Amino acid sequence: MRRAFSRRRKPWFAIAVTVAFFGMLYLPIVVVALFSLNSQKSLTVFKGFSLRWYRAFFADHDLIGSLGFSLRISAVAMIGSIVLGVALALGIVRSRGKLGSAAGLVLLIPLITPEIVTGVASAMLFKGVGLPLSSGTVMLAEVTFSISYVTVILRSRVAALNPEVEEAAMDLGCSRFQAVRLVTLPALLPAILASAILIFAMVFDDFVLAYFTTGVTPQPLPVRIYSAIRFGVQPTINAVGTLMLIGSIALIGLALLVPRLFGRRESLSQLL
Repeated sequence: MRRAFSRRRKPWFAIAVTVAFFGMLYLPIVVVALFSLNSQKSLTVFKGFSLRWYRAFFADHDLIGSLGFSLRISAVAMIGSIVLGVALALGIVRSRGKLGSAAGLVLLIPLITPEIVTGVASAMLFKGVGLPLSSGTVMLAEVTFSISYVTVILRSRVAALNPEVEEAAMDLGCSRFQAVRLVTLPALLPAILASAILIFAMVFDDFVLAYFTTGVTPQPLPVRIYSAIRFGVQPTINAVGTLMLIGSIALIGLALLVPRLFGRRESLSQLL
């Protein structure tokens, strides 16, 4: 009876620690979202609900321009990293010998390296080769940084594919390229789409790498927000942050659902 009672007891301490952890983690975000709807220009007193700060954001040409620039950076990084990441994943899995294992280990280094180190190194590299910081440098840095994530996600999916299917396609008259295009890539499509959505969300919210590699103008939206915060937090920034949060949550949720929509059992969390 004692054992049964001890099993039925709820771990109140663990529950309290969990609630405190999530409270400290998400309470500031809830406050930002709440004060983005404040009718008054106050960051401490909530006077009532209003959408004035969202209207102010869409009327600010500088913030809208930064938003468009961030969307372009995210799109370029998504496309570039997917193209290179798919090729790397296929090459690493299909290569024979120690070269594939060594390349797989090298690709893990950007995942564990602090992003500020990557940002400083990228800025030093661009200045060392005489390349001025601009929209091109931030796009190149984001593509390079995102390749490892795509490759790691797709490598497990490529390893799970049966190579005999490609061999059967080649026996039926397909070339190697046609077998990859008609057989392998359709099988990888759910993982590719999930990786693309995840990379888009990551790059859109990225601040550290964009801060070190972007030029004076145009500036990505996270960098523009940081520049505005240095002169004081405005309610418009709360509205921008809330919209970015909603967009990121929607994209990550879509990335988690894409494999299931295609009838795959694995979700993005399992691929990672």
